[in-house]
Order: sequence, then structure tokens, then C-alpha cells
Amino acid sequence: MKAILVHHTGGPEELNYEEVDIPKPAPGQALVKIAASGVNFIDVYQRTGLYKLPIPFTLGQEAAGVIEALGEGVTGFAAGDRVAYTSVVGAYAEYAAVPTKMLVKVPEGIDLTVAAGAMLQGMTAHYLTHSTFPLKKGDTALVHAAAGGAGLLIVQMAKALGAKVIGTMSTEAKAATARKAGADETILYTTQDFEAEVKRITDGKGVDVVYDSVGATTFLKSINCLRPRGMMVTFGQSSGPVGPIDPLLLSQRGSLFLTRPTLAFHIATPEELAWRAGDLLNGIASGKLNIHIEKTYKLANVQQAHRDLESRKTTGKLVLTPQ
Repeated sequence: MKAILVHHTGGPEELNYEEVDIPKPAPGQALVKIAASGVNFIDVYQRTGLYKLPIPFTLGQEAAGVIEALGEGVTGFAAGDRVAYTSVVGAYAEYAAVPTKMLVKVPEGIDLTVAAGAMLQGMTAHYLTHSTFPLKKGDTALVHAAAGGAGLLIVQMAKALGAKVIGTMSTEAKAATARKAGADETILYTTQDFEAEVKRITDGKGVDVVYDSVGATTFLKSINCLRPRGMMVTFGQSSGPVGPIDPLLLSQRGSLFLTRPTLAFHIATPEELAWRAGDLLNGIASGKLNIHIEKTYKLANVQQAHRDLESRKTTGKLVLTPQ
């Protein structure tokens, strides 16, 4: 089978399209023939070495496909089942051996490409809006990169929970995409001071929560956008890592809360995985949630997919397909 291997960390040129053996499912695993895999910033962090993995490695944190074979001791799944998963490295490939405890069944009517593009960012948006800072009617959220894959899902879920959403993005085209998803206000950070705009929109009160996947360039000004006892949620760093923070800053800005959550700790039990994935996939199946797949690339063209993602000029989700 074909897979993408990284032998040296670095730029997109380190993504190598190679022939490798099809894995055999170990006990408790299923062999999944991958129909599509999602491209995410965590893949970039691992490729560059910011997040360490043993070399060589195959990137990819999410995929959807069809079960071809089962390892010993597997119950609840059968060959031919349509499944999706996230938080298992190795999805940039034609096949993957996946622990069945991480698999969820994909309802009929949901395209596997959509399912692949929904898992990581969709469940991330779910835990951010339902658990990290559970939004409710009357809350106001500032969402950075609101036209990105995760951002668009955060916007949709926040609106479904009754919150007001202020989104930032770089272009008017992205602003239109975010407004279509439900954003109440949009700010072009390339031409506007988002801190000043947030204070204007909120009459100086600030927002209840900031969902920030951008990192270095937005962090400190985002802190200034919060109301007293508001929450700063940093869950990514597309512009670079945030530097050291003096905890006293949180006190001075109004007894603020700061958290850096990750998905793995929010799908750590079968019950929580089933809840989040069920909400997500049922929302897609019912039409209440829209997964915006911007572009699909052949697996062999993964280098271009990474360049496009890192350019921060894309909206929605980027997906790889084996053929």
C-alpha cells in the first residue's frame, strides 16, 4: 500500500509518498481501508518536530473508511462496516490498523469524505463549546480563525447553544463564510484592531470566552477582550507558540481563567467518545451541522495540502484521498 512517511522533521518536502506493507490488525484492532483522511494543524506540528514522534512515522490523526478485517477479540464491529476515527496517528495511508475502541460507525447518508473531515475538528468544537466553557444563551464568544475548519464548527455549535459569536478572519470572503455559518459579527484582523472592535461590539464589557487556535499573534490581545472572570481557551498555535505567561496577568485583567485543552482527554472513555461523535454525526446527518470541505487532494499531493494549510488562506477543511 501507499503511505506518507516522515524520515526527517522539517518542511512539507519531508512528506514522502512510499510503498509499505499493509498492517495486520492486532487483538482489539480493525484493519480499515481508508477512503479519506483529514489534514490538521497537529499534523504540521508533528511534521516540523514541534510535537515529537518516533522517526520514521506516518502522519494523520483522522480518517474514515471501511473495515476489511478484524483482530482477535473484537466485538461490535464487522467487516464491511463504515467507520471513522481520530486521535490515532497514521491516517495518511491507504490502510490503517486502528484500535476498535477509537472507532465509531458512520451513519448511512454521510459521505465518508465528510466523516473523515469532521472527526477531529468536529469533536474539538464539541468539547470546547459543551465542556471547556459550556456555552448558554446570553453568552458571547470570540472565535479566532472563524472561517477555518474548526472555527466554522465552533460557530455553528455556539449558535445552536444560544450564544452570540464574534469571529475574526483575514478576508471579506472568509467573513462571508463565517456569517453564513452563523457568526453575528466579523472582524478582519488584517485591517482592523480586533481588540478595539470587540470592546466596541460589547460596549466595553468584553466577551465571556475566547476560543483561540492562532496562538502567538492573538493571545495577549485576546486576554484583553475578556470580561472579568472570563475564560481564555487556547487550543492551537497556527501563528506560533505562546510565550511564557506570568499568572499575575490573569489577576490583573480580572481574575481570568486560562486553559490549554486537548481532544484526547475529552474522548478518553467509550461513553464520552460515543456522546461527542454521536452529537457530531447525527448533527451532520440531520443537516443541522455543515462540514465545509474546501479541497480534496490525492494522497500523493500531500505536500501541497500542507503548504495550503500553512498559508492560512484556506477556509473549511482539507482532505486527502488515496486515489
